[in-house]
Amino acid sequence: MRTWTRKNTFGGMRLRSELDAHEATVLRSLVTSVTGLLEERAASAPTDELAALTGMRTGNTETPSDAVLARLLPDFQRADPDAPPDPEQGNVNSALRGLHEPEIIDDKVAAGAVILETVPAEGGKVALTPEQADSWLVGLNDLRLALGTNLGIDSDTPDELEEGDPRAPHLDIYHWLTWMQDSLVQALAS
Repeated sequence: MRTWTRKNTFGGMRLRSELDAHEATVLRSLVTSVTGLLEERAASAPTDELAALTGMRTGNTETPSDAVLARLLPDFQRADPDAPPDPEQGNVNSALRGLHEPEIIDDKVAAGAVILETVPAEGGKVALTPEQADSWLVGLNDLRLALGTNLGIDSDTPDELEEGDPRAPHLDIYHWLTWMQDSLVQALAS
């Protein structure tokens, strides 16, 4: 992938880059996997009688058991490690999750859809409007969160893993996504 550049055109500002065929395939595959997880989570939401009466959508009230989904859809409030346990906090998180998770999932899936719509399947030039670039930033961040969770990336993870470590190729993809996201932020900010 080439560094993102910012170009002013008669149709407005565009952010441009280019992906080779392999990069396009990897990016499309990652987006499809993450959006698939999110769509499965949305489909698993229980039906709610009140929602059926009011037309108001509700989602799951439980924190996802899958580590990737838990990272993509974290609790709304986290316990203060120095405070005594508060039994009400779980109720607050459940209520907030039930109300807001469907919209959050919709936004994440929509961001993934923008990436899939703008990445040529066989690679090639990519030109984004500022709104599409914002969706790319959301989608790339979700990809990094998902991949980082699967790889167990934390502040102690080295930039390069030892030869033979099965996570090494995936860490390279994580770094590529990080670079792509940073390059896009720099182009937007210039």
